[in-house]
Amino acid sequence: MSRKMTALVIGNSNYPGLELKNATNDSEDIASKLSEFGFSVIHVSNATKKDIDEAVNSFRDNLNSNDVGLFYFAGHGMQIDGVNYINAVDTDFSSEIDAKYSSYPLNKIIETMERSDNKTNIIILDACRNNPYERAWDRGPAQKGLAPLFAPKGTIIAYATSPGEVASDGRGRNGSYTEALLKHITSPDIPIEEMFKRVRNTLAVSTKNKQTSWEHTSLSGDFFFNISLVTTIGKYARESIVDQLFHIKPGDNLHYIISKLKNHDWYSQNPAARGVTFDDLNNSDIDSAFVFGRNIYQASCGSANGATEFIAGFREKTNGIKDELRISILEGMLFEIFFNSKGELRERFKSSKFNAVFDYQQYPEFDESFKFISDILAIYPNRFHLIPGKNRNVSIDIVTEVNAEDERKVMGVYLSGVNILRISQDFYIYEEDGEVPYEALMKPRFEQRLSEETLIPLHNLTINFDFDAGNKSKILFPYGYTVAK
Repeated sequence: MSRKMTALVIGNSNYPGLELKNATNDSEDIASKLSEFGFSVIHVSNATKKDIDEAVNSFRDNLNSNDVGLFYFAGHGMQIDGVNYINAVDTDFSSEIDAKYSSYPLNKIIETMERSDNKTNIIILDACRNNPYERAWDRGPAQKGLAPLFAPKGTIIAYATSPGEVASDGRGRNGSYTEALLKHITSPDIPIEEMFKRVRNTLAVSTKNKQTSWEHTSLSGDFFFNISLVTTIGKYARESIVDQLFHIKPGDNLHYIISKLKNHDWYSQNPAARGVTFDDLNNSDIDSAFVFGRNIYQASCGSANGATEFIAGFREKTNGIKDELRISILEGMLFEIFFNSKGELRERFKSSKFNAVFDYQQYPEFDESFKFISDILAIYPNRFHLIPGKNRNVSIDIVTEVNAEDERKVMGVYLSGVNILRISQDFYIYEEDGEVPYEALMKPRFEQRLSEETLIPLHNLTINFDFDAGNKSKILFPYGYTVAK
């Protein structure tokens, strides 16, 4: 289910005398979007030739350990003697010869990607922007833009313009091509070739047919930038993944219970959660069981005690029902932690009952469910310190400082040698006399908070303090800070 993907994204705007308005914006927006899709991104802005060389070397080191490689460039590009070059911000445009030897040959990047073990390589060039120096070189029209390139096996090369044309830098934040690309790259379940066709149509409209994008491909299979969860999962219907669309069947008792769990009213949720029977569950289907699991979890997070009791006793309460249904209930609970009713990854995860559900990871009979959630979440590696569900033991080191009252203030939380303590974007931090306010937590609550924010189960988590901490130890945590990714 998961894909290992790496990308090198370069955007150059600050060319002396040849400034571009949008190239760095283009690269920033593309880098951000690729990260959302699960790419590991190397992003360089306003790169010198040396910077490009170093970035390509890092990119090359990553390629062989990934399934997909992608190179994106926004900036000036040109052909000289039929060879294509991307221009660094320190390219010397005094003459063709100077420009040639101070630019970066595109073929070097293509060959680097070709010689990797990747199954799929993608090259996107929003280059060929108008270069006034070319006119001074007495170049003919055929020498404008980039020369045609042919894609090696397993590669697609996409150009902002057809060979010999120049690209528009755009009127808004983005160049015309990248603006169209950003519009369509998020379309779910669209093969890359079809996606680029949509880009071409949008670009033709926005530039009044003055710019025509172009691709050359030798891909042997389909590649999708944005794979919908329904496609990714396959197991459950769309109405279960997007459970706001789930249809309640009249006369079906489990569906009646689901409807009561959905209404956010404790007086309905509690008897519904406590009233579900063995037969209700055993006579359902996997989609209904999955949605029941989702809603029993959301009700528990809403402080419905009956739902909390069901989660705490889940293993015993479901013992004897069909294995596939039992698995589906647990997968529904796990899914609800991370995804909203639209089937989208949550901005803020529902972690208040995280450990109650992840405690079941300790039982081999539930291995399938935790693989299910880890496979899905592997698509979003940038949102997690460690993909939940992997059942790996993790050690965290706490660095503290003693204040005037002989209390321990948390100064750092180190995971794999990196301090993951940061200011939360959700809070305004008021500092009095340069001092950050602190909230006091007892050691068990502090450890629970670390677990819920890092999404690492307590049973997998070893927390090392730099003092002799006991359960009654009071720990001061900086207000408005978090250890979430």
